[in-house]
Amino acid sequence: MRTLYTNARFWSAGQDIFHDLLVEDSLILATGESVKEFTADTTIDLNDAFIIPAFLDGHAHPIFAGREAAGPRINGLNCVEEIKEEVKAFAQSNPHVPWIIGGAYEAAIIDSGDFDAAWLDDVVSDRPVVLHAVDHHTIWVNTKALQLAGISAHTKDPDGGTIARRDDGSPKGTLREPSAMALVLDHAPANTIESDIAAIKFACNEYMKVGVSAAIDSWCEKDMARAYIAAAQSGDLTIAFNLSFLATPKTWLGDIDDFNDLRMQCLELDNPQILKATSIKFLLDGALSAGTAHLTAPYLDDPSSYGIAIWSDDELLNALVEYDALGYQVHVHAIGDAAVKQALDAIEAMERVNPTWDRRPVIVHAQLICDEDLPRFAQLGVIANIQPLWCYLDPMNKELIAPRIGQMRNNQQYRLRSLLTAGAKIAFGSDWPVTSHIPMHALNVPVTRTNPAVGSNQPWNIHEAITKDESLTFYTQNVAFQMFRENERGGLEVGKRADFIALRDDQIEAIYIGGYISKASE
Repeated sequence: MRTLYTNARFWSAGQDIFHDLLVEDSLILATGESVKEFTADTTIDLNDAFIIPAFLDGHAHPIFAGREAAGPRINGLNCVEEIKEEVKAFAQSNPHVPWIIGGAYEAAIIDSGDFDAAWLDDVVSDRPVVLHAVDHHTIWVNTKALQLAGISAHTKDPDGGTIARRDDGSPKGTLREPSAMALVLDHAPANTIESDIAAIKFACNEYMKVGVSAAIDSWCEKDMARAYIAAAQSGDLTIAFNLSFLATPKTWLGDIDDFNDLRMQCLELDNPQILKATSIKFLLDGALSAGTAHLTAPYLDDPSSYGIAIWSDDELLNALVEYDALGYQVHVHAIGDAAVKQALDAIEAMERVNPTWDRRPVIVHAQLICDEDLPRFAQLGVIANIQPLWCYLDPMNKELIAPRIGQMRNNQQYRLRSLLTAGAKIAFGSDWPVTSHIPMHALNVPVTRTNPAVGSNQPWNIHEAITKDESLTFYTQNVAFQMFRENERGGLEVGKRADFIALRDDQIEAIYIGGYISKASE
């Protein structure tokens, strides 16, 4: 079956605009003038729409988004009372849910971001409540959750994490970073394969609605990978995914055999292109908003603190060398400038130790970068995966980050133009559910360095702005390259999948992904 899409302006990175596209069995057969060499069974007039390739998401947490959607919806609420009312309503509607877990609240609505368990106790005291902050490096819990976890004034902060405390040392109700969050979450009912398949189906549907045809799950634990494999086998995985297994300092060595086995199970699927498991996630530090990102200079609000370094240099290098030698792409979370430097140093050392191959290492977020480290991205072939929706002065930056690091460092975040000038390759990722998974909400933010949709009209560091073409490229072609899927996705070229989006007046008019067609008017 051949379908000719005509009378449109087709955009694809690195190409001139063309006006016709011929598709056969969901693959592009011809473009532009070359379509005249073929006959079509069906012709669709796109009425001068602007057509772009389907978006790709280079860094996200879709299962977390699906899990979160099953709890109270508190994202976007503007005060503690509104959050409490939503939690109360959810609790009343779900009397048999043993733990209430949801998100994601804006930590910046409270000075320092330290939320009190007593506020949640006002609405739910008979069962534990756990709410994730928008940075997903922080949770706010009620007293019941603290009691079940055995957290008291005598509980020490775990390595790499912090427990917010009252003046008497008792826990206040806010815990930061995975090691501290786990003190509570390890007591929660375990997620099942079935519940995670439901979360995956939710994520696939949400992505399809907004024109995303492939994504990377950048925090994939072993049971989560098993859920993805089961979803692929049952046909519930309706867009393509790359999985990035989570490695931790204490478990990475013992996880190798399991990760290799899961990677092989993906390769043995009937459609191995639907699910790839060839990446390893390393979490080097926390978040600036939580005061846990690793910095080269101390935090202003706590001069004794440089943040948290989750990995020692030696342990990180050992793990990178081992996984790189096994053919895994490394995907490194680094937010603070010290963490970015540690990541670059480790990748450079890894590349000296191991033989050369097409490894495409990734540093995700790269929120603060020292001047001397900017050219190292290109020198080492490191892809900077940036979150475009963060490239404006949002409440988190104004209320939480700037007081902690000062105005000068605050204004050095998200240096996209500086990275490009230094020769780096940039790819985009949403970090969903930390921020929205909808590319059209984020596409113009790094171009204007504003976000008028939420009332931010003053450009933030406009000298770091990029062009609209660059933004589109980073959301399509460059993510495909990061995912090792450049031969199948990311552009409108012969042989690639015919996944594309029709835009009119910067609004989605229709989405064409495989056999799925969604009209904006429907």
